[in-house]
Amino acid sequence: MQGSNRDIGAASSNCRVLALANQKGGVGKTTTAVNLATALAACERRVLIIDLDPQGNASTGLGIGPELRQLSTYDVLLDGVTIAAATMPTPIPRMSIVPASLDLSGADLELADQPRREFRLRGAIDLARLMYDYILIDCPPSLNLLTLNALVAADAVLVPLQCEFYALEGLTHLMRTIEQVKRAFNPQLSIQGIVLTMFDKRNNLCALVAADVRQHLGATVYETIIPRNVKISEAPSHGKPVLIYDMRSSGAQAYIRLAREMLTREGRAPVQERTA
Repeated sequence: MQGSNRDIGAASSNCRVLALANQKGGVGKTTTAVNLATALAACERRVLIIDLDPQGNASTGLGIGPELRQLSTYDVLLDGVTIAAATMPTPIPRMSIVPASLDLSGADLELADQPRREFRLRGAIDLARLMYDYILIDCPPSLNLLTLNALVAADAVLVPLQCEFYALEGLTHLMRTIEQVKRAFNPQLSIQGIVLTMFDKRNNLCALVAADVRQHLGATVYETIIPRNVKISEAPSHGKPVLIYDMRSSGAQAYIRLAREMLTREGRAPVQERTA
């Protein structure tokens, strides 16, 4: 099956839809989704997070408990609920979220027999593009039908990559998948960039891995590196992004730099950040 062209409304929108994907868990994917979104909102961009991970960590990390999630990404994918109907506000100005629920755990099997199963999320997102500058999709840590929906819906993929020994091996697998999705469903899909995460400057291996990734992928890798930082680890338990939990921490400052670098790369010069 070949992907159909995006509709006129989607084509005329300046919204960028980014899938944050890595089939390996524990690489800082959700942390990057939440904090990059917060930093972009601080740069006065209208941002939506779509929590596509059944664990719902992006939702929890923004203080939205399971009892508050009346509608979720499950309802969008399986029941045709619109993004607008499922969207919830967050404590961050200009930033909203479509939360996840445990129902997503079975969505992969339920989607298997659905018509145009790969395009469910894209159809919903295309209707919402005019409302946002950025839509960030927090994918599950696996290459399943949920992640495939995100890749088909996205303009580009942002890959958080932990500075560890097997980093490039997993990245090669993901990039092969992205190429397959481009050929079959979404010819416009590209790599937005690679973000090196959990960098420990005291660990020589981290520096070696970072240098190796840059050697192989060049300018695809962002200059900004996200450090291993205790404030980043603590913030989700308080239901806050690290930029709100401790704005002055090295982790918060790194995500601000990442947002600036992303906006600069895309020719969307950032305005002065505002604290939320």
